[in-house]
Amino acid sequence: MADTVATIVLDRPETMNSLTIETKDALLDALRRAAADSGVRAVLLTGSGRAFCAGQDLRQHAGNLEEGFGLANTVREHYNPIVELIATMPKPVVAAVNGVAAGAGASLAFACDLRIASEKAKFALAFAGIGLGPDSGASWTLQRLVGRGRAAELMLLGEPLDAARALELGLVTRVVPADDVLKTAQDLVVRLAQGPTLAYAATKQALAYAATHSLPDSLAMEAALQDKCAATADHLNATRAFLAKEQPVFAGE
Repeated sequence: MADTVATIVLDRPETMNSLTIETKDALLDALRRAAADSGVRAVLLTGSGRAFCAGQDLRQHAGNLEEGFGLANTVREHYNPIVELIATMPKPVVAAVNGVAAGAGASLAFACDLRIASEKAKFALAFAGIGLGPDSGASWTLQRLVGRGRAAELMLLGEPLDAARALELGLVTRVVPADDVLKTAQDLVVRLAQGPTLAYAATKQALAYAATHSLPDSLAMEAALQDKCAATADHLNATRAFLAKEQPVFAGE
């Protein structure tokens, strides 16, 4: 089943997996390959060491500022396509938040479909603390997870949240002991990889569409997506399995 799961690890533990241009390029490339690979049916995103991702590498960023490059267009060239790909990829994406997720690192986690957090995880929307507004989709994802009022509070104050509070607010799916976070996330992503991939894609599309459209439009989208799902081999085989009182086996087609 490992071949049907793409595991992407942010691997700069000495900097809490902060994001340089090189790291962002590598992450975007890995996500594109996972999205395009028909054999991959679910994706796991995590970090190495004690952090998930501390966000932008501020040393590199400070150098750009000193040289007059500003943001060096990284929001448009890196963060935007990364987050859009995570959110719209037609397969589930699970974040294993093994530690600190701050700034763009928190945004990456919020863009994923499900988040398994270590009990030692912390989330911080730290943009305002360095004189910036939100990026990496945080303005879109966060208010859909916790509501506009709470999102404004988290962004304006920038106060860190521990895992228990994040679970209470609905920011994460589950909180588990630190030693169990990766295995729990792996078990979940394998379960998703064994499921009805096209139905999952339809679910992601329906949720994203309904978030910004009227009820009649959303009903019409559901009907169109349901027609596509009803024509899949997975639906036919699952219906037969149900009638036969058997467990369905999904091929993702």
